[in-house]
Amino acid sequence: MQENTVNKQHDLLRVLTLKDAVGIGLGAIIGAGIFVVTGVAAGLAGPAFLIGLLFAGIIAGFNALSSAQLAAVYPHSGGTYEYGYRLLNPTLGFAAGWMFLISKLSAACVVAIGFGSYFYQLIPVFSPLVLSVLAVLLLTVANYFIKKAGMLNLVIVSITLISLLYLVFSGIPAVKQENFQPFAPFGMAGIAEAAALLFFAFTGYARIATLAEEVREPHKTIPRAVIITIVSAIVLYAAVSLIAVGIIGTERMADSKSPLHVVANTLSTPAIKTVVKIGACTAMLGVLLSQILGISRMMLAMGRRHDLPPVFEQVYHRFRVPHVGVLFTGAIILLLTLVGSFEFILRSASFTILLYYSITNIAALKQLGSEQIYGRIIPALGLIGCLAMSVALPLQVILSGLSLLVVGFMMRFLFHKVYS
Repeated sequence: MQENTVNKQHDLLRVLTLKDAVGIGLGAIIGAGIFVVTGVAAGLAGPAFLIGLLFAGIIAGFNALSSAQLAAVYPHSGGTYEYGYRLLNPTLGFAAGWMFLISKLSAACVVAIGFGSYFYQLIPVFSPLVLSVLAVLLLTVANYFIKKAGMLNLVIVSITLISLLYLVFSGIPAVKQENFQPFAPFGMAGIAEAAALLFFAFTGYARIATLAEEVREPHKTIPRAVIITIVSAIVLYAAVSLIAVGIIGTERMADSKSPLHVVANTLSTPAIKTVVKIGACTAMLGVLLSQILGISRMMLAMGRRHDLPPVFEQVYHRFRVPHVGVLFTGAIILLLTLVGSFEFILRSASFTILLYYSITNIAALKQLGSEQIYGRIIPALGLIGCLAMSVALPLQVILSGLSLLVVGFMMRFLFHKVYS
């Protein structure tokens, strides 16, 4: 145990309430997944992707409870990176932190580009790329003020939720029962593949654990926030997916890169098209804001242990935020946005996320019995679920993820050599 790792001079400000934590979790989950990935899943399994959605939500729930159990006992920045170090070993801890960084940085770039595209459809000013750059700059500045960032996130998430609920209630009268037949045209194989894809849409709840050092009463707040977030996300995804299938069918969902826009175009409810476009924009902003929050806090934790240069452990005394991590995160996302995403990194994202959560569950299994709020069965089921889904991944995806991990350990060796 390395309890003295966190120097009091580098403590962050505990200002996030239960409402803030839930907002950050939902902001991280309700993004590209609900607006894009549901269409891809519909193409893999037909209407039966709804079963895959439920299965993915249950496995994500197990992982979420493991994260909550760990964060309640170890309320420090870094999430699974920190748990891996404390309960397992430095190798697994670093692996979790590094995989988190590369996957989230790449995903943040994609989300920034997506925002520019959606906002340009709503208001055709400037160019999509300029709009993407402006969003990155704005949210990087917002991250300098953690309380204001929490408030901004709540506003963003509220707009997204209202737009999606408006779509759901507008679509209920237009649902056609025949669109659910045949229910499972691709059998169990299609359902399993859809579940593996949809699992990644639910994984944003980990942002709450990553920000544990800034949450008030973390031993109470974090478990509650994680449970509220994951249950709310499952219900929302299920409701939106049911309406989308019932209105346009899974074939049309699969043929579109923005299936909810197709649904909106089918309805005659006042301003429904504009509302859905606004919801898509705010969803992207919410994910991007939470990505910068989470990545900068992971850099802080890794800087403290010199797995990254120690400059990242600096905390700005006035606002008590890891300002170097925030600026560096914004700069990297901006660079990736300007040059375009790296498909190699994106392809390995599924493997890196499964590795991250496998380590989370192993760490939860290693906790003392007195620390295990939910017992051993929850992390055991979470680990089994992660391993089961990883088996279905293409070999190329696994190899690309492992190669990125090797690069990370090489960089870690150099950092330790320089800063020892």
